[in-house]
Amino acid sequence: MKILFDNGAPKPIARSLPGHEVTLARWIGWHELENGELIRMAEDAGYDLLLSTDKNIRYQQNLTGRRISLVILGNSQWPMVKLYLEEISIAVNASTPGSYFEVQIPFR
Repeated sequence: MKILFDNGAPKPIARSLPGHEVTLARWIGWHELENGELIRMAEDAGYDLLLSTDKNIRYQQNLTGRRISLVILGNSQWPMVKLYLEEISIAVNASTPGSYFEVQIPFR
């Protein structure tokens, strides 16, 4: 699966997603794009999934008919995120075109 990490998604998560191709938005110059444009460009470029920390994206974007899926992290702080790598991996692997899943990661 071809995965795009949005700005807030911690880079080390990629190590927990073996068999997937991970790209960071910053690496390809997409780090300043607004959500709608980022999703459109990612989908046009063949990405299957966008991993983001923007919980508002669910209310801003309609995923009906989209090929790309979204996995949203409830927290972007690595000390907490690393405790939820299995849940993130499960969400990524279970995603289907146009799906949305939020991984609840509490703040401490």
